[in-house]
Amino acid sequence: MDVQQAYAQWAEQYDTNLNKTRDLEAISLRKTLEHMNAVNCLEVGCGTGKNTQWLAGKTQHLTAVDLTEEMLEKAKEKVHAPHVAFVAADITQPWDFCTQTYDLVTFSLVLEHIEDIYTVFKKVALTTDPGALVYVGELHPFRQYGGSKARFETEAGTTVVTCFTHHFSEFTGAAAEAGFGIEAVNEFFDDDDRSKVPRILTFLFRKLL
Repeated sequence: MDVQQAYAQWAEQYDTNLNKTRDLEAISLRKTLEHMNAVNCLEVGCGTGKNTQWLAGKTQHLTAVDLTEEMLEKAKEKVHAPHVAFVAADITQPWDFCTQTYDLVTFSLVLEHIEDIYTVFKKVALTTDPGALVYVGELHPFRQYGGSKARFETEAGTTVVTCFTHHFSEFTGAAAEAGFGIEAVNEFFDDDDRSKVPRILTFLFRKLL
């Protein structure tokens, strides 16, 4: 199903559904960024705000962007900090919502819904200064190879959201082409059981140029 339409439907139950991917990505973001602070942070794919309030405590200005108004409304119910601005925007279109440069940009379970991530990283490069950090937390491609996709249940049955598989080399290649180097890579496992297929893949990139 079309991403915007699907998340509009999912918004009402997104926070209450059993969702190991959502929950583990929230853990991965906090562990990756726990020792970092930012002046201006751009949160791409804030959804219902699962990471927004935590990020708000790490930055002086936070721009929280999502494709879907219904998801943003849920986030606004949770986060009332005056230094947080919520914006509805399609990141495949021009980034008119960027009014300054950012020293931290985060993507949480977003890039799986974007076919061309090379263009996205180029847009990130235009809105960041040298030294800026970019966090990416995604469903691990190993899971995607096995057919796992973002999905939720409705009275009409299972709704599967449009997703694209991005290989490890695609993430690193898109970042490198846009002038970012790898700061850290990590994998997160259900119940920290490393004998199983990892669920979340995270990257931390730093802008070099």
